Amino acid sequence: MYPNLKAEMARNNITMTKLAEVLDRTTGTISGKLKGNYPFTLDEAKRIKAVLQTDLSLEELFKTEG
Repeated sequence: MYPNLKAEMARNNITMTKLAEVLDRTTGTISGKLKGNYPFTLDEAKRIKAVLQTDLSLEELFKTEG
């Protein structure tokens, strides 16, 4: 659902488990969000961007397929 986010996670060896820890969510919740079943909040998006230390904008990082 989020190809740029998933690519940045892979580049930085950040797993769903790590994101769950950072965001204080369950791995299942993160999985659902990555699949597009639930939206990421702005706060979550900003925290993910900080963890990934990416130069991509939030818009690019969270761009959806299609």
